[in-house]
Amino acid sequence: MRETIIQKVLDKKLIAIVRGVYGEDCLKLAEALYAGGVEMMEVTFDQSQPEKLSQTSDTVKLLCENLGDKMIFGAGTVTTIEMVQLAEDAGAQFIVSPDTNEAVIRKTVADGLVSMPGAMTPTEILQAHEYGADFVKLFPASALGPSYLKAVKAPISHVQILAVGGVNEQNLKSFLNAGAVGAGVGGNLVNKAWIAAGEFDKITAAAKAFTDQL
Repeated sequence: MRETIIQKVLDKKLIAIVRGVYGEDCLKLAEALYAGGVEMMEVTFDQSQPEKLSQTSDTVKLLCENLGDKMIFGAGTVTTIEMVQLAEDAGAQFIVSPDTNEAVIRKTVADGLVSMPGAMTPTEILQAHEYGADFVKLFPASALGPSYLKAVKAPISHVQILAVGGVNEQNLKSFLNAGAVGAGVGGNLVNKAWIAAGEFDKITAAAKAFTDQL
């Protein structure tokens, strides 16, 4: 299963990052994204509100049960091994973190899930790779820019890097051309105002604008 997920990321390249959207709204969001060609979604844990951790895992479970045959779902902002377990129990197939945490990476891989930790410097990127990460999330990508990614990739071309943070329709191709194997897109794709208004057709159109560039 791990190899299937890894190949899906390499083939489809785009992961939608969802924050603060739960339950049926998140299910409708996933359906709208899928209609626009997005087949991978990360649902993030809200670290500022620990009481919502279960809400995130419940949402991941709902998504997997209803759309698991069409899409791949993972959990984001995973910073402890306990959260890895919570996500895994809900059916998450990949784990995304904002940092390079050896324990989180090793548990993720040992449990058969795909690991996507965050890193910024060449040292952090190589550490994450050494710990067993399948992909390393360059974060914050937009603050660093495609030229930074290209420079970093020159000596460490063997590490598969995802660009995350500020990726939009205008810079997506630049990051891919600079060496990113894919990208995670949050607010520039998952517009909360559209979700609140039930304008899921706009989400689909936005998704298509991204996937048309791949």
